[in-house]
Amino acid sequence: MADAPMIDFAHLPHTAPVPSETRDQALADPGFGSLFTDHMVTIAFDADRVEHGEDGWHDAKLCPREPIALDPAAAVLHYAQEIFEGMKAYRWDDGSVALFRPEQNARRLNASGRRMAMPELPEELFLESIRQLVAKDRDWMPTVEGGSLYLRPFMFATEAFLGVRPARQYLYCLIASPVGSYFKSGVKPVDVWVSRNHTRAAPGGTGAAKTGGNYAASLVPLAEGTKQGCQQTVFLDAVEKKWIEELGGMNLFFVFKDGSAITPPLTGTILPGITRDSLIQMLRDEGLQVREEPYSIDQWHADAATGDLVETFACGTAAVVTPVGSVNGPDGTFTIGSGGTGQLTQKMRNRLVGIQMGTAPDPHGWVMKLD
Repeated sequence: MADAPMIDFAHLPHTAPVPSETRDQALADPGFGSLFTDHMVTIAFDADRVEHGEDGWHDAKLCPREPIALDPAAAVLHYAQEIFEGMKAYRWDDGSVALFRPEQNARRLNASGRRMAMPELPEELFLESIRQLVAKDRDWMPTVEGGSLYLRPFMFATEAFLGVRPARQYLYCLIASPVGSYFKSGVKPVDVWVSRNHTRAAPGGTGAAKTGGNYAASLVPLAEGTKQGCQQTVFLDAVEKKWIEELGGMNLFFVFKDGSAITPPLTGTILPGITRDSLIQMLRDEGLQVREEPYSIDQWHADAATGDLVETFACGTAAVVTPVGSVNGPDGTFTIGSGGTGQLTQKMRNRLVGIQMGTAPDPHGWVMKLD
């Protein structure tokens, strides 16, 4: 499937795009995730075409963003065959637009698809969908500090049937949302809640797939933490309920005074974050020893108390790099360092944002320019 030939995109006219004045007013304060551009991309898949010697992927469109018509029996509504990605397009000072490691998003989408028994989307077709939409809606790129165009590729089962089996028809879609900072407070330390009664994923499950059910499973404990004044929830492993896994939508790093760092290993129960992978390399470039190994909630507390642990930060596409200020739970509260933003956390955030925005060197060739 990865070697399938490129298919042509039909461009459908938009009869009522958002007026430029209205768009510019909205872009002055885009928020996060509630403002959308004028267009979308859709590409259909049908397994019957493959059986007849044709490319399963077909009918690629760049079209006005509009509601999607679904049969009430569509498989996604009943059996949750759905995957997605999150990535950003960045406007550089020279007016050009760049992506950060988009090929990794393409590969992770397909890894998620394999776990959810869904067809693979050719990597070049994925990248072309990004090029098409960003080129069409580049006027929606926000100019506010920290702003970007958040891209949401997703795929779901559309075949109408009732029965537990992989669907034969799917729709890949791409939408875009101009965004500012992920947290309303900006880049400030977040308080996290330790979920003792709920787990996000179990060994052998879908924890490593970027699928909606994993996020739905995090909503109750997230609400629990919100009631306690926390912005994020820490999930522990499902077996012993002592090993730290990740936040609801971000990976974690623990930084020690001896110049080392730990991040939980990829055991199939946490998402293999692209930002996580990038930061491991960046920290090693700084000369730090980065260990991918289990780290317990009790050890986190103990190391924070002794001062051996000096910083903890979370990372992901949406929030980039975010410091953790305090850890809260049924057993009490403890503070990370002084409770502020650590020096290494700030340094890594600045360097990563610099690479993404074209203001810092890109030694690993992670940036893909679109023009």
